[in-house]
Amino acid sequence: EISQPLADFDRLVKEAQRTWQEKLSPIRVKSGGADEDLLKSFWSGAYRNMIAPQNYTGENPHWDTGRPYFDSFYCIWDSFRVQHPFLTVVDPMAQAQMVQTLLDIYEHDGWLPDCHMSLCSGWTQGGSNADVVLADAYHKNLSSAIDWNVALRAVLADAEDEPLEWSVHGRGGLHSWKALNYIPYLDYDPLGFGTNSRSISRTLEYAYNDYCLATMAGGMGRRDLENKYLSRSTNWLNLWKEDQTSLINGTDTGFKGFFQPKYQNGSWGFQDPIACSALASFCSLTTNPSETFEASVWQYLFYVPHSSAALIDLMGGDDAFIKRLDYFHTVGLADISNEPVFLTVYMYHYAGRPALSARRIHAYIPKSFNSSPGGLPGNDDSGAMGSFLFFSALGLFPVAGQNVYLINPPFFEEVSITSPQTGKTATVRSKNFDPEYKRISIQSATMNGKPWTKSWIGHEFFTEGWTLELELGEEASSWGSRTEDRPPSFAVKM
Repeated sequence: EISQPLADFDRLVKEAQRTWQEKLSPIRVKSGGADEDLLKSFWSGAYRNMIAPQNYTGENPHWDTGRPYFDSFYCIWDSFRVQHPFLTVVDPMAQAQMVQTLLDIYEHDGWLPDCHMSLCSGWTQGGSNADVVLADAYHKNLSSAIDWNVALRAVLADAEDEPLEWSVHGRGGLHSWKALNYIPYLDYDPLGFGTNSRSISRTLEYAYNDYCLATMAGGMGRRDLENKYLSRSTNWLNLWKEDQTSLINGTDTGFKGFFQPKYQNGSWGFQDPIACSALASFCSLTTNPSETFEASVWQYLFYVPHSSAALIDLMGGDDAFIKRLDYFHTVGLADISNEPVFLTVYMYHYAGRPALSARRIHAYIPKSFNSSPGGLPGNDDSGAMGSFLFFSALGLFPVAGQNVYLINPPFFEEVSITSPQTGKTATVRSKNFDPEYKRISIQSATMNGKPWTKSWIGHEFFTEGWTLELELGEEASSWGSRTEDRPPSFAVKM
């Protein structure tokens, strides 16, 4: 508490400025003549990433375990994709304390939260995505202060034990999830209650949540759990309807095969693939619930982050996948104002075409992001929009829950980040940077001076202080196109 906050206001302002400078000090940028507004947006995004969750240690009236306590996880469905990975890179101590807070909440409430603010849980929007936050921290060796045995118990509770009121924590529909291997449309749930909708998006998210559980368990030597939940992580396949088409204004889009709702008896329901998109109507959890949360079937079509290669095969291979992804991003179906679209911008990497990811992100930035009061395409959601811009401009985009960053040409000549964990400095450098962005295709890359052909790297890049140098050109090259150079993908038998 500040006893007389107005007595020395100028001093407080200077202290706040010094504190923010210290927080942002790991980041260094050599703009290379890039637009000043983009640079301002980059730093603004980094700043906003550190506003929430907030450190309320010692202020929790419900329990006092002597551990760190953070509040305002609002909400993890929004923040797990890029905001928490940002904190892992730039402010790992705070992120480690947030993970400890999540485990503290689990030990007192019985499950991990999705939303948690004002000292209580908020609505769960999809799966148990705190599982992804924990897996992300585990695979990146975030902190030895985290009790990973408790973390494993927490994600197991989400996967196995349904709370009576699953609308605020844990998962609902686990009876059907275990018996049918999908969440049914109009599910009958004898174990608990919550908003009975989002059967498609919950199935997809539960599958990825189980994958994250499996990889954590495998890393801890629990092969029994790893095998069990790797099997469950394939449940997304059970809502794939191979003959489903999609029409826009009565005209067939020409694509076949989409996720669709399914009843408990195995018969198919129907949701128009463009429903809940900008071409139809917005869907929310409370006013207009549907079988996909805040996004269309088209948008959720690409959410299988652990088995993208299998998804590409389902769609007919690389070229067919790219054609569909291009269509999604160019006809108004993609909603850059909401988090589910973020990873789709970079999905070309999985089809061996990282140059197309580069062109796609340059179609969104700076068009949809600037430093004006209305300079974000949607709600910042605790820094999610800012962290999307940050990683895109950095040239390394995280796949949350995995030790994977997708390599992309940065928007500046050079960006360096000094790890607060190790004190080592990682650098992404464009050797022939073009501030007009005509050269945005990677021709070749070196890591610490040696050739690097993979289109992705791991978190050790940051903690070990590696240097990635990119040679850029105007035309797409074969860099990153070989199967062995693509990002990892869990193999699925179909």
